[in-house]
Amino acid sequence: MSRLRLNFACGDYDRTRALAEGTVRPDGIDLNYLRLPVEETFFRMMRHREFEVAEMSLSSYVKSLDADPAPFVALPVYTSRQFRHAGIFVNAAAGIERPEDLRGRVVGTPEWQLTAGVWIRGILADQHGVPVDSVRYVTGGQETPGRIEKAAVDLGERFAIEPIPAEDTLSAMLADGRIDALQSPRVPSSFTGAGGAVRRLFPDPVAAEKQYFADTGIFPIMHVVVVRRDVYERDRWVAQSLTKALTLAKRQAMAELYDSSALRFMLPWLIPGLEEARSLLGEDYWSYGLAANVEVLATFLRYHHEQGLSRRLRTPEELFAPEALESFVI
Repeated sequence: MSRLRLNFACGDYDRTRALAEGTVRPDGIDLNYLRLPVEETFFRMMRHREFEVAEMSLSSYVKSLDADPAPFVALPVYTSRQFRHAGIFVNAAAGIERPEDLRGRVVGTPEWQLTAGVWIRGILADQHGVPVDSVRYVTGGQETPGRIEKAAVDLGERFAIEPIPAEDTLSAMLADGRIDALQSPRVPSSFTGAGGAVRRLFPDPVAAEKQYFADTGIFPIMHVVVVRRDVYERDRWVAQSLTKALTLAKRQAMAELYDSSALRFMLPWLIPGLEEARSLLGEDYWSYGLAANVEVLATFLRYHHEQGLSRRLRTPEELFAPEALESFVI
């Protein structure tokens, strides 16, 4: 029998490398793995539906569900998870010492609908008394002028938000004090370390993130894997086949990561760091599936709706192809 050939656009991750290298193959599918930067993948998938399968921003995916019909169906596979306390930067001369000092300030974000931004705004509101509408936001390119939202955002009058001048960048505006803070998934080039014009809001972000997990049990989800709806409707079995293969690839990567005979990555304390992560977050801290992630997803969906990005409050169960949620034995 011939195998279904699908193009899969995704970042270059340890947890998906077995699929890229062909050591794990989805049942009945030949994957053409396209290693692309995440921003490029998201833009091309959201604007032009170029790939049959792709990694996608959780926020962009949830927003896409408002379309009729929704263009994508997600799998409960989380190619990116990351705490985001380290992604809040402030101008060192702005007098911002605590999260609460952000109230009434001008804060930059590359796009309102970025998953990292949704998490940061929600965490600041829930944990630090900074309501989303207590800040004035500006959007635009962080390092290069001219960035626009990947998907149209209509916030009405709920939040004070406007684009920066077309020739400016958020990184430069943060350094010279034209904005007070920046919330971003990427470190701005104007951040040069101790004593510079830009510093992190949380001086020890790792400690803040560990405390956040201890308080909430949440390890934020950033990206999911989506299947284009026409592909899914034609061959619904691909949802289970891809989820199974992606789960196997992640398990293989975790086993290789814990090989102490020769470090897999250039991080001197890789093995102790992995052991600490398991101790603090749990043995399967990068879990796939729905059951172990209901609270994380429900929290994000609440933030997404409260921030004007989804028309109604969705439930975690609505996000995924039902075939991918069926239990199977590996």
